[in-house]
Parts: sequence; C-alpha cells; structure tokens
Amino acid sequence: MPTEILMPALSPTMEEGTLAKWLVKEGDTVNAGDLLAEIETDKATMEFEAVDEGTIGKILIEDGTEGVKVNTPIAVLLEEGESADDIKSGESSTPKSADAKEPAKDERAGGEGSGKGKSAEPVAKSDTPAPAAPKDDSGERIFASPLARRIAADKGLDLRQIKGSGPHGRIVRADVEEAKPAAAPAKEAAKPADKAPAPAEASGPSSDAVMAMYEGREFEEVKLDGMRKTIAARLTEAKQTVPHFYLRREIKLDALLKFRGDLNKQLEPRGVKLSVNDFIIKACALALQAVPDANAVWAGDKVLKLKPSDVAVAVAIEGGLFTPVLKDAEMKSLSALSAEMKDLATRARDRKLSPQEYQGGTFAISNLGMFGIENFDAVINPPHGAILAVGAGQKKPVVETDGELTVATVMSVTLSVDHRVIDGAMGAELLQQIVENLENPMVMLA
Repeated sequence: MPTEILMPALSPTMEEGTLAKWLVKEGDTVNAGDLLAEIETDKATMEFEAVDEGTIGKILIEDGTEGVKVNTPIAVLLEEGESADDIKSGESSTPKSADAKEPAKDERAGGEGSGKGKSAEPVAKSDTPAPAAPKDDSGERIFASPLARRIAADKGLDLRQIKGSGPHGRIVRADVEEAKPAAAPAKEAAKPADKAPAPAEASGPSSDAVMAMYEGREFEEVKLDGMRKTIAARLTEAKQTVPHFYLRREIKLDALLKFRGDLNKQLEPRGVKLSVNDFIIKACALALQAVPDANAVWAGDKVLKLKPSDVAVAVAIEGGLFTPVLKDAEMKSLSALSAEMKDLATRARDRKLSPQEYQGGTFAISNLGMFGIENFDAVINPPHGAILAVGAGQKKPVVETDGELTVATVMSVTLSVDHRVIDGAMGAELLQQIVENLENPMVMLA
C-alpha cells in the first residue's frame, strides 16, 4: 500500500513550514537516509531525510509552498511492486491536513540534523501488502514502517504493546522481531488530563480595525514570516503566563577590563580575542553552580533542576533572534567559550543552527551594551528560570568603601526571574554571585 510522507515537525515550536525545495522528483528511488527536501521552519532551513526505501510515486506539495501544516501529506512513497496507479485507490491519494494543535513528531523526520547517520531498515520482498497503520486507544496513529506492520500481522502482535526504537519512537523491524505476543492489558478508566489554562488572547484592536485607522495614509504592509510569528506567540505567552520579577545591580568592570586586556595580549599569538560577553557567560555559568537550586526550569507541574550550566545567549539576526545554548559552560575555558560563541553566532545569522543547538538551557543572557543601552528588562524565554539583561559599561563617579570619590566603569544589569522557579532571596543570591565573579575575574580561573 502506498505510504504517505508527512510534513515533519523539525522543532518543538514548529506548527507549519515552507517546503522550500524538493531534492527528488517523481519516479526517483530513495533509500533510508537520502535527502528528500529542504524545509524552512520557524528558525532555520533544514534538510529532510527519508526513513524508508521506495520510489517517489507522487509529489503532493510543490516547491515554495508556504504554510504547510505539520503532518500534512507532502508526497507518496511506493514500495517494491507498486506503481502510480495504486495511489488512486489507496488511502494516500487525497492529501489531508493532520490535526496539528501540538506539533507532532513525524514518523518520517530523519532526525534534527541533516546528516546520514541512520542505517536503512532492510525491506523483505513479499506479495502481502502491509496492513494499514493502526491507531492507539485515543485514536492517534501508531507510527510503524510497512515492514514492521507486515511482520506484526504475521506474528499476531498488537503494535500498541510495542515500544518503537526508530526515529521519534517509530516501530521498526527489530522491534517486532524481538516482541512476543501478549494479552492486551485491561483498559483503565479514562481520566481527564489536567491541562494548564490556555493563555488569554491578546487584547487590542483587530487587524482590520488597525488598518482602518490608517486609511488614506501611506504605509507598507509587512508579511510576518514563521520566525516573527513564533517570537510574537512565545513572548506574548511568556508575559501572560510567567510571573516575572526583576533584580537590578551595578557592576564595576575596571578589574575585568584590565584582566581581559592582559589575557588578550598573551592569547594574541593564538588568534584568540576574548570579549566582555565571554566573561559574562562564564560568570553566569559558575554562579549557577554556586546556587544550584536556581539552575532550574519550569516544567508545567514540576521544576527540573539541571546539574550542568547550559547558558543560552541571545543573537540578533535579520527578522528576529536565536538563543544558541553553550552546554557545560562551567567546564569550558574562556577561550573555548569564545570560539564556540563566535561559531554559534555566525551560523545563527546564516540560519544554519540545528534545533539541538538552540533548544534547552536554564538561563539566558541578552546583551545590548554594544548599542549603548544603559539598562533594560528582558523577557524570560520559557522554560528558562531567568534571563540577565546586560547594559553598556559607562564611566561614572563611584564612592569607594573608604569614602573616597573615584571614577569607575560601571555596567548595569537586570535579572528577570520566573517566581515559580526562583524566589526573591535565591534570585538575589544568584545575582550576587554573578557580580562577584565579574568584579573578581581571577576567581573564575581558579
């Protein structure tokens, strides 16, 4: 039976995407791991791989089509012995849009990267067509390869009782070959799942009402791309659902600037030049280790405490921003953090980051000091527990502990905190650790 190739969810926030370019055409034979298409998500352009082998029988969505919902059929794959005529009578002949209220993990998404690290599943020749894809008790389709469905039918196995080891939990040949027939467990009484309240709709005039206000005035209508829509939705949700509170401090940078200058002279032969932002990343990573209860994220009905310091850093790109994550930042040297940050920022601007490079982390940094901004309040990026907004270092009069009036370079920072994860005293302790690390930079190398 012809098998539908569905629009994959290539990131957790993806609800729809643009099918930028097909890399195959109708009639082409493909193997598991072969590249099928380039898909533009809300964050990047990614390559989409085949999971099964077969022949591209029909392409349902053309190049350049925007707004393709996740789980919408985009092509039909034929198995050995099938032809394009089989599509007309098969269940795959009419493209239908899947319910994508939550981005589903598509059975054909070949992973979040673009490499060919997946091995092809052997396909046995058989005159018996694979049974139709089964559904679980909730009516959701159970993802299994055609070969796995055929073997399960021959062995009398219930696919609902088999855990898949393939991409995104897909059931493959090895899973059904190792499984043994078992009696289906008695169904438990269905309990309504506790759901978090949906965020309130944003108030304000409608699009038509706003446009009517400016009737007769010259303006340009700018269409929102996927990234802009996602940023708008996530930040609106964050401000509506995350109880922010703010802690502010000023940090004297003179010792750090002198230390940075000395280090850069020594690192010059290696072509390394450390930025103030590199020190800020390291200071935050070490502070999260010093206050481990603050190294946490909100997970709906629980808090997850992480052991490593995975620090996200906001990078502005045309039309939006990325927050690539520097993992295990507390373990890395300043020069290693600097090199990694430069690489992530470059690939973020080219939209070449893979999802695992900008997802996760517990803490974020947003630095607008290079634009001369003295101070600002940043919006938390869920599920992070906090974000540090960094302003510009400026010369200011400072009264020292001995009462002497001097001039120092002072940087203003604001820590935005999710009160569900971090209480006021803990947030203050975290910010104090960050200040101490930056005002005593030698300590960060100890």
